[in-house]
Amino acid sequence: MSQLWIPALLVLVGFVGLIWSADKFVAGSAAMARTFGISKLIIGLTIVAFGTSAPEVVVSLNAALRGAGDLAIGNALGSNLANIGLVLGATALIAALPVQNHLLKIELPILLLVTALAGWFLSDANLSTAEGWTLLVLLPCVMGLIIWSKRHHPEEVEDDIPVMSRLASIAWFLIGLTILIISSDLLVRGASQLALAFGVSPLVIGLTVVAVGTSLPELAASVVSALKGHYDIAIGNVIGSNLFNLLAVMAIPGIVAPLDMEPAVFNRDFMAMGGLTLVLALALYISYLTRRNSGGASLGKPLGVLLLVLYAGYYALLLG
Repeated sequence: MSQLWIPALLVLVGFVGLIWSADKFVAGSAAMARTFGISKLIIGLTIVAFGTSAPEVVVSLNAALRGAGDLAIGNALGSNLANIGLVLGATALIAALPVQNHLLKIELPILLLVTALAGWFLSDANLSTAEGWTLLVLLPCVMGLIIWSKRHHPEEVEDDIPVMSRLASIAWFLIGLTILIISSDLLVRGASQLALAFGVSPLVIGLTVVAVGTSLPELAASVVSALKGHYDIAIGNVIGSNLFNLLAVMAIPGIVAPLDMEPAVFNRDFMAMGGLTLVLALALYISYLTRRNSGGASLGKPLGVLLLVLYAGYYALLLG
């Protein structure tokens, strides 16, 4: 136990670095959106979401190369669970997040369809090379469709965007992204070592410590975005990240080495992730139907609490 101070220090350093870099990363992203004339929502759905998903890619690739298919798939599913239950749940407690109509018409239906396709592929407890390639090929198609649709939806709210030159915004974006990834890696390393020291299984680590740890950039970026009023980045980041996790993070390990996994990965973990995604979608559509004449759909505190409670219930099932 005397050696536990090293992983504990990694966790602390990772956490501090994560908070600092998230602020710079979001500021640079929002400034870039203005200097390049790009919608903040597009930045959230692509650069921010993909950049903060980099830790998931690294972890899943390493797991696939070690033949740890359960950990690789568990990381992708667990990260999506954390993005909806923890990231959106916690962000909604900080500020009510207005949901633009085209998110309900384009991005959310796409996420539901991709989630259903991923479930079909995982239902036989195997992810083949062909299935992995199918998911990966869909990624540019899906993102191209989303970006194309945004050209028909001008920015609805002009938030306070930091005033930076193009060079400065790119510099802060890259610095923030780099430190986000490094900090997340330090935190996951430290937390994983602590978990192993206390006798937690690798599968549970993949679904909990690693999945939550690699979702911390999304949490930090979305919370800071909400606090600064960049609501498009906060919501778009999570939707884009979840799409990226299913179409790339889960696909790449399948391409590297076909994955066999425990039935529980589908029966328990995918079903929990799919169920939470469906709850989010239903709640937002109900909000839209009841509020379309008074401001449109929003993700408020009641839904935030519900997402957090359901997420905690999944952990109780997993660790029980």
